[in-house]
Amino acid sequence: MQSADIPVLREYQDNPFIAKLPPLLLQREMLMALANHPEFNEKERTYPAQLRKHCIMRLGRYFEPLERQLQLAERFGMLLRQGYVGRNPLTHDYIRHLQNGAERIEANSLHVATLHPVENTAASFALVGCSGIGKSKSIEKVLLQYPQRIQHSAPFTLVQIVWLKLDCPHQGSPKQLCINFFSAVDRLVGTNYFNAYGSRRASVDEMMVHMAHVANLHALGVLVIDEIQHLNKTKIGPDALLNFLVTLVNTISVPVILIGTLSAVPMLQENFRQARRASGLGSLVWDRMQKNKAWDYFIEKLWKHQWTRDHTPISQEVRDVLYDESQGILDIVVKLFMLAQLRVVGIGDVRGTQEILTPQLLRKVAREDFRIVRPMIDALRMNDSNALLKYDDLLPLQAHVEQIIADAIQSQGADVLQHSTKANKVQTPTQNSEDLDPILVALRSLNVADDVAKVLLNEARAQHSSADPLLLMAAIAEKLAAKPIKIKKPKSPKKDELPAQPEHDLRRIVTQGKQAGHSGYEALLVAGMVKPPLLDIAA
Repeated sequence: MQSADIPVLREYQDNPFIAKLPPLLLQREMLMALANHPEFNEKERTYPAQLRKHCIMRLGRYFEPLERQLQLAERFGMLLRQGYVGRNPLTHDYIRHLQNGAERIEANSLHVATLHPVENTAASFALVGCSGIGKSKSIEKVLLQYPQRIQHSAPFTLVQIVWLKLDCPHQGSPKQLCINFFSAVDRLVGTNYFNAYGSRRASVDEMMVHMAHVANLHALGVLVIDEIQHLNKTKIGPDALLNFLVTLVNTISVPVILIGTLSAVPMLQENFRQARRASGLGSLVWDRMQKNKAWDYFIEKLWKHQWTRDHTPISQEVRDVLYDESQGILDIVVKLFMLAQLRVVGIGDVRGTQEILTPQLLRKVAREDFRIVRPMIDALRMNDSNALLKYDDLLPLQAHVEQIIADAIQSQGADVLQHSTKANKVQTPTQNSEDLDPILVALRSLNVADDVAKVLLNEARAQHSSADPLLLMAAIAEKLAAKPIKIKKPKSPKKDELPAQPEHDLRRIVTQGKQAGHSGYEALLVAGMVKPPLLDIAA
């Protein structure tokens, strides 16, 4: 049965807010819709190394949906549609919500008793899990299955906002959340709510009342708040913002989804449990992937995207190494696979060796490029839950990986220069191969003596057989920082030796005067460089 053949429920069909939503998809169709497999062609493996490195960068957008992503998509579809059931404009429920909003604005309070009771069908749930497991990316993939705005022209004129995703303010301020909300709606719809309601002079209560009214005015389907763990670090505490979100669900009938790391679990259990039907759909807790059939499926799908000249077949040892070095964190295993390909392609281009993805290479890349997350991986390996709370925020990982990738691509220029220098047999009489070595040139520019530089370079090459310039320079830098080095200093003149100075240089005149037994003033006076005293002139 295709999705087009699935019958539409009556409560959904008679609701204009639901009728214009995309049809529900079968699981197989949802898998295809969520997946993002980078373009791959076997012919690309014959491309030059510099082009293949760009092909490898496609893995940064790789996304393979699994059972948990399907579960998230289904729950989002239920949450969205059920929230609209109680706001059907054809049954006047939507109009009653707007009238209640006007009364709250007049009273300047979200908790005022309203005269128009309406059925509340909104629900909420939280999605929490380890950093790097794919929470934010998964919810973004699900949101993209729905249009963010829908224009209604009959039987009413309205711009419907299906979903809105905001990041939790770092200060945990409801006022800042309202400001971010107004700005996002203005960009999406073309309104001017920020200037009207986002003034700094407006109180927090005024902003929250207007935000709730705007959410109802545009029939907001779901509000998604990401990085909710930021509330743990706020000075004012999480109560103010979480209570406001509870009010949105219970009173305004706007469904809310909260996304955060595992450190947000105690906070949500304590503060967000008051939300109406907060556990109606069940909160989702995503742990790292276990080493099971789902993991093998993910690795096999990922492993097919090789841009190395030599194809490396998947083996059980490779699976074991990938899991051990990532501990089931999908973001890390994808980045590890990408960086390993960049490393082996660069080495093969310089040295002309085979481009094989060995378990030893994978461990070497993980050890050298993922130092920043090594403590968290070790904590996962030891299953130390207390230690994991220290590493729940891996935002620096993305910036770290981006820098590593940039360095890997930038180092290609040095690799090619070094390779072309070795291959070039025609050299000028005044230059030898050592003079053209880019690492020696760099060390020479730092005033490191040539003999010391050559010893350090030979030691570094003995330790790193790949001859990667980036690794060589890093190893040399560690040795330079660990022990004193011999630095070339300009030759200073002897104490009695006069540097080459002009004839009328003041320093020369003073020095010659002192050698003749005169003071500096007398020497300058004799040379006519200073005027005689007034008494001498009068005499």
